[in-house]
Amino acid sequence: MSRTVKVDVQYLTRIEGHGNIVVNVRNGKLEECKLDIVESPRFFEGMLRGRSIFEAQHITSRICGICACAHSLASIQAAEDAIGFVPSEQTKKLRKLLLDIEILDSHLLHTYFLASPDLLGVKSFVPLIDTHGTLVRRALRMKKACNDICEILVGRHIHPISCIVGGFTKIPRENDIETILNILYEMRNDMDATVELAKTLKFPDFTRETEYIALVNDTDGYPMIEGDIGSTDGMRINKHEYRKVTNEFVVRHSSTKHAKASRESYMVGALARFNLNSDKLHPKAKMVAGELGMKPPIFNPFLITAVQVIESVHCLEEAIKILEELQRKGTDQKEAVIVGINEKNTIPVRAGVGVGAVEAPRGTLFHCYEVDGTGKIINADCVIPTSQNINNIERDMRKLVPEILDKPDEEITLMMEMLVRAYDPCISCSTHFLDVKFIDK
Repeated sequence: MSRTVKVDVQYLTRIEGHGNIVVNVRNGKLEECKLDIVESPRFFEGMLRGRSIFEAQHITSRICGICACAHSLASIQAAEDAIGFVPSEQTKKLRKLLLDIEILDSHLLHTYFLASPDLLGVKSFVPLIDTHGTLVRRALRMKKACNDICEILVGRHIHPISCIVGGFTKIPRENDIETILNILYEMRNDMDATVELAKTLKFPDFTRETEYIALVNDTDGYPMIEGDIGSTDGMRINKHEYRKVTNEFVVRHSSTKHAKASRESYMVGALARFNLNSDKLHPKAKMVAGELGMKPPIFNPFLITAVQVIESVHCLEEAIKILEELQRKGTDQKEAVIVGINEKNTIPVRAGVGVGAVEAPRGTLFHCYEVDGTGKIINADCVIPTSQNINNIERDMRKLVPEILDKPDEEITLMMEMLVRAYDPCISCSTHFLDVKFIDK
């Protein structure tokens, strides 16, 4: 179709951080299509140099107010890997519980507050207060429940306190577990209603096959906090080789790096996890996937939101499962630690390099620390899910634009916005480091 279209969305709304959509079509030919990331670099890797591994998780949790717990967990995992510390089974369970709650919290935020306005035909969440009051109250109720649980587990949700290298400074007691369980039991009805909502949502019909990357393992559990790096293209490598996957590179229009693995781009996040690990979902989540007609492989990025609903069911049920087990067996309060010290001795440190790899809500998150013999960080590297996805988003945009040129300009703009929002990008997280060399200047 021979037409001219210009899309210039400044500071796209309902995403975290600042990004602009720029599309230019002249006489039916796509001349420019990019997602400008204009957020200022934040240099967290530099902030970590010279700091103790026992305080790193408190610094890195500030990378993001939405997935602060995931950053803390990746940081702790990297630090413990560097010094050779092996956490207890109880600690592993509590960390998995914490990540389940944060993913549940983040997915609900995106589904209800960021994505649903597009799918319900309004420009923001605010008009839904009048037209969908029950939905709004449900969303706020579920969001508050997740925040309350994180406060019990780690002192607060935004920038957790008690989750540290070596374990937890506070182990949940019997009454804490009972309180959390009751909150989650009550949430089941709201989760059922969320699934029913998802069944009514109409997602745009668009596909682009790409490479999907997420953690994988040989156990029965859905990999969230431990495993190798896997790809739908057949790659499987140890987390210490993460740079072979991310292959970061700089582009002129972005203050975050782009990434590529086996192909020109790849996707991380809920859809990648589902395409690689759907057979390991909780049985109830599998049932919901069937009800929503979701079967891997899925190549439509707009369906990330639907898969987030499936993962929300999984995380809710897995959290209940962990807590019921802790309730039956009881918790060992003697495992409580303070910074670098447990009841018996100081946690020994050594020089080394450690890598943390966890599934944050938006995808695989990597932290890598080089540590000296005193436990100080010499070098740090953080590779964020959104920075891995930006390249893939742009390539989705380039395929989508020619397919919708027959639509009005306003609808084209909305579709482009919806595509970016579907990825649930966390742009501020992704802008940590910038090294630009203008060779032609």
